[in-house]
This record gives sequence, structure tokens and C-alpha cells, in this order.
Amino acid sequence: MTTTATPAGTVTLVGAGPGDAGLLTLRGLRALERADVIVADRLGARSVLAQLEAEGAVIDAEVIDVGKLPGHHRVPQDAINELLVELAQAGRDVVRLKGGDPFVFGRGREEQLFCEAAGVRVEVVPGVTSAVSVPAVAGIPLTHRGVAASFSVVSAHDQIEPGGPLSTSGADHTLVLLMGVSTLAHSAHVLAAGARGIDCPVAIIEDGYGTGERVTTGTLGTIAHLAAARQVRSPAVVVIGEVVRLSPYAASLEPASADAGDAAPPPASPPARRRPRSRLAAALDAGLAVDTGLIRAIDVHSSPSPSRKVSLS
Repeated sequence: MTTTATPAGTVTLVGAGPGDAGLLTLRGLRALERADVIVADRLGARSVLAQLEAEGAVIDAEVIDVGKLPGHHRVPQDAINELLVELAQAGRDVVRLKGGDPFVFGRGREEQLFCEAAGVRVEVVPGVTSAVSVPAVAGIPLTHRGVAASFSVVSAHDQIEPGGPLSTSGADHTLVLLMGVSTLAHSAHVLAAGARGIDCPVAIIEDGYGTGERVTTGTLGTIAHLAAARQVRSPAVVVIGEVVRLSPYAASLEPASADAGDAAPPPASPPARRRPRSRLAAALDAGLAVDTGLIRAIDVHSSPSPSRKVSLS
């Protein structure tokens, strides 16, 4: 009796971007359409899938939610690694759908190395990182001629150390903090004591591309107070540097002064950003899908039939 070996499956690491399906790459979309199973994160990934579904796309794949919540990992990373290998070795084509870019604080390379060590072939499809895309929705370029020629992206889970390279760089070097809400007060204090000073402008963009998108601006001397007053929550991207003054939300910022004074009240923050209502938003209101980050989906030339996949070829 002849037995046939199960053909090997593959794993494709796909960056879902910041949560807007319009920012999913075509290669990423094709991978989702081919997948037998999708192992999805919470931030960015699930909202992209919901948007595609709301627009009529058919993704014929089992979806396994391994999303992480702040302070709580629903599925430990080691278990995710093992799951990817198990699924691929069972002959299934697996998409590991990760928010943002898999290689920017996404542990994507860890997953790739683990799979390859087990003999599983891995393809990486880059995504649009929130470090760049979310400041853009607030009109903040990370570099700008004559203002800033470089930027750094930092995970602020770990506190910024006084005297380190981040605290000694000036406001002409843009600093982007990811996962930095819980350590914001400490970060602002350390950076204000360094070369940037208390007048260095700061912007916090909450839920970029999501229904709760909101921009709060201030300075290193005021941002912790403003964030507490407005009850800023994750997910949020913090941008620190002179480029923040280029944002239309920074109109309330005063010009830099030699002495801000401890008694001066913090400047009023601009109102929350409001996006126009979209076809997708109406669909969500009707109960077709519920998730964060659901604003718009991929534009198609005509409304697709629910019985067929969206094709952009």
C-alpha cells in the first residue's frame, strides 16, 4: 500500500498596516485570498479583515485570533510560533496577519526564524508601520527640510534613561514613541531635562485611522497634564520634535520661550478629529462588523457581489 505524504504548507507574514484596509498592500491581499488559515493579531489585523468583509470580499480561510491586549497576552508568543509550524506542517497555507509592519516591533523575525528552523518556508510581506502612517493623519511629517533631517522610532515600554542618546538629541531630531502612553510622564520629564527642553512640541495621536481617532498637542512641559485631563488611551503614537508645529492641530502651541514658568496653564488642545461619514461607517452602524480602526476599505470600481472575491488585478 502506498502512502502519500502531506504536502508542506507555507507561512506568509503579512503586515496589515495601521488598521485601514486601503493601506494593505496588494501582495498582502493576494496572500489573504490564497490562505487556508489566518492567524491574526488584534490591532490593525482584525479591523482590516472586517473592512474587507464589509466591502464584500470573500476570504475563504479559517481565522484564528491570537490578539494581544495591553498587559495581557491572549496567546503566548511561544504558542503562536508552535501554532504556525503545526498548521504549515499539516499542509495548510498560513497567513500570519500582524498589525503595522511585521519587522517593526512586531516580533516577525522571531516567528520567521522559528518556522524556518522547523523546515517551514516563510515569505514576508511588509506593511505600513504606524510609526510613519499615524503621524501623517495628523499632518506631521517625521522629516521636513529645514526642520528635521532624521527620526528615531522607539518602543516606550521600557522607560527612557536620563543621559542616554534619546535624551541628548535636540528637537530637530524627531522622536516617535510607540506603546508609550503608560510611560509618557516619565518620558516627557527625562526629555524635557535634556537638549529638547520643556518647550519642545509633542503630539499624541490616538487610534490612528480608527473611529476614535483624536489628536492632542502640547509640549514636554505640559503633555503629561493634557494626556491625563483628556484620558488618553492606547493605541496611540507619540511624536516629539519641532515637526509637530507643522501640524494643523498645533495652532494652539505658543512659540518657544526662554522660560515657560511653572504657573502657566497648559495650552488648550484642539478638538478631536472628525472624519466624514463613509460607506463603510454606514455599514458598521447597520451591524455588519464591529471592531476598532474601521474607517474605509479598499476602493473598487464597482460594488462587488457577496458571492465573489474582490479582485484588484
